[in-house]
Amino acid sequence: MPKAQKSLVILGQNLKLARIRRRISAAMMCERACVSHATLTAIEHGRSSVSMAGYMSVLFCLNMHTDIEKVAADDVLGRELQDLRLPKRVHA
Repeated sequence: MPKAQKSLVILGQNLKLARIRRRISAAMMCERACVSHATLTAIEHGRSSVSMAGYMSVLFCLNMHTDIEKVAADDVLGRELQDLRLPKRVHA
């Protein structure tokens, strides 16, 4: 299984566990997130065919939407690469 797909599967499992811990039924989550039961099932199985909006709706309903804002927030590699391209000397 490709790494990206594995990450989605883990995310789906985590979302399902979070829903169950909160004692939210699948039907209630579908209603709150405005997604069909098939879409919720696909999300909880980590299917890549579901839009990011679907995942975000579920995260929002679980009050976990701020967690997604942390993704790529601290781009260490990108900043290092950017710094390598900066001019060594600035001419005045």
